[in-house]
Amino acid sequence: MKVVDEKGKLFGKLNIIDLLVIVLLLVAVVLVVFKVLAKDGAVGAQHTVLTYTVEVKGVDPEVYEGIKAYVPGENGTGDQLMANGSMVDAWVISVTDAPHDDGLTMTDVNGNKLTFPVNDDTLDLTFTIKANVVNNVINEVGTQEVRIGKTHIVKTVHFELNNGVITTCTAETPAA
Repeated sequence: MKVVDEKGKLFGKLNIIDLLVIVLLLVAVVLVVFKVLAKDGAVGAQHTVLTYTVEVKGVDPEVYEGIKAYVPGENGTGDQLMANGSMVDAWVISVTDAPHDDGLTMTDVNGNKLTFPVNDDTLDLTFTIKANVVNNVINEVGTQEVRIGKTHIVKTVHFELNNGVITTCTAETPAA
């Protein structure tokens, strides 16, 4: 029995070109599956642990009291962050407050500055967040990149505060 007959068919059933197309499609599917699993951290991905702080200015004291009930959380790890309706591999592990006091500064015609304190009875909150990221080049937590100076939304199941600013960020790669 011949492997390839006179019509170019393998075992008399399958054309060699058709076989090559099928093999290429299978390889493409395997590569896509591998890429998706590696992105989600399931296949050989190296995790980086980011610890960063986010400062949110001008928060009502009542909101801060409500947030304190969830941080560090029932299990001691913190309140888990979320993005687009899904939980993210990141937790708010602490929150601290400081009185919000932006002064109003005016300059006269001679260049002298005069500052008038403005205290609107709000607080500046500093959140400490710990996150596991797979790609330490973009440092993406959910849909937000983590970089000092960027604005950041602190969003969990229990609370959400907009217009925060990332003030510190450290990264460590745990031993395998």
